Amino acid sequence: MGKYYTNEYKEYVAKMVAEEGRKGTEVAYELEIPYATMMRWVKLYNEKKAAEQSGEHITPSELEKLKKAHDKELRALKEENEILKKAMHIFTQKPE
Repeated sequence: MGKYYTNEYKEYVAKMVAEEGRKGTEVAYELEIPYATMMRWVKLYNEKKAAEQSGEHITPSELEKLKKAHDKELRALKEENEILKKAMHIFTQKPE
């Protein structure tokens, strides 16, 4: 029967390869883990990280940037709307 590895251990090993830039073959050899097994852990770890960064979580500074961009766009649209109202008023007046 094969060895059982905890989720914490799998994540630790995956971080060594994914974030520290260590070679997978070296880590697998040092820790006596089959290379294919370890690379599967790395793949799952990378997928998990990508899912977390896909917009589910947003930092306060990113939120502030988005808010400023939306406020700027809202001001521009309001100004455009006022110009269109004035133009409509001018073009709908009956000539004297």
